[in-house]
Amino acid sequence: MNQALDALLDLLDLEQIEEDIFRGVSRSALVPRVFGGQVAAQALVAAGRTVPDNSSPSSRLRSSRGGPNAHSLHAYFLRPGDPGAPIVYTVDRIRDGRSFTTRRVVAVQHGQPIFHLSASFQTYEEGLEHQAVMPHAPDPETLPTAAETLPLHLPGHVAERLIEARAAVDLRYADVPPWGTVGQPREPRSQVWFRTNGKLADDAPGSLLHVCLATYVSDMTLLDSVLLAHGRGGWAVGDVVGASLDHAMWFHRPFRADEWLLYDQESPSASGGRGLGQARIWTQDGRLAVTVIQEGVVRVPR
Repeated sequence: MNQALDALLDLLDLEQIEEDIFRGVSRSALVPRVFGGQVAAQALVAAGRTVPDNSSPSSRLRSSRGGPNAHSLHAYFLRPGDPGAPIVYTVDRIRDGRSFTTRRVVAVQHGQPIFHLSASFQTYEEGLEHQAVMPHAPDPETLPTAAETLPLHLPGHVAERLIEARAAVDLRYADVPPWGTVGQPREPRSQVWFRTNGKLADDAPGSLLHVCLATYVSDMTLLDSVLLAHGRGGWAVGDVVGASLDHAMWFHRPFRADEWLLYDQESPSASGGRGLGQARIWTQDGRLAVTVIQEGVVRVPR
């Protein structure tokens, strides 16, 4: 297994310090705060660990025993996280129903809440079935890797740090990323293919492991489409400053995070120093797996 992926799985393997209380650590990021996708993924891990038949504290989330699976999450980023301090996740067991289980998680650092998440889990059942049509996208195997693309558009030290920060994920842009077309406004749409940079243990698609890994990746590029509309390169080049405000995901169908997933993103609006991104995640064979919506602060430095 890729060493960076192994480190990411360790990052998601929270320490249980009391019933319904967990502790996580952080990894360094491009900015001096905790990466939002990490906090969201860890909070979902904490919630999932308290769901009956869905907790596996010693297996690093690699086994699923057929319990309820996450079907949605809604979260708010309240304060910047300190990467040098542990994060404590407290879970409230809001409801344990026959079909649906609801959890609320608060992440705390230095005595203050930094993140709030509500998550719902559902036991599988048959039902009505339809979905949108998957958009066209190039074959991911024909696209350059991040290690090949980033040095073409970013200063060496910035490219190296970004490659290192994303080393656990094979993430490939279908088109030139925002920092490659600075000063050239484009249609506010962006596509990336992603999968973990290595195969995972034979875990069930849709299990807590795959859902948490997709949650982690979902915060990496979602606001790119906001930047494209204004010809901005983003945090990597310093022509905007920003942070995630809220994040919502709906998990429609099982998927594996170690198989190619298309992240099709667009921005319908930006105003008031905020930008909205919405996206769908598709499996390579055309199944709609996840819907994602996020709003973030996007400000032009003065």
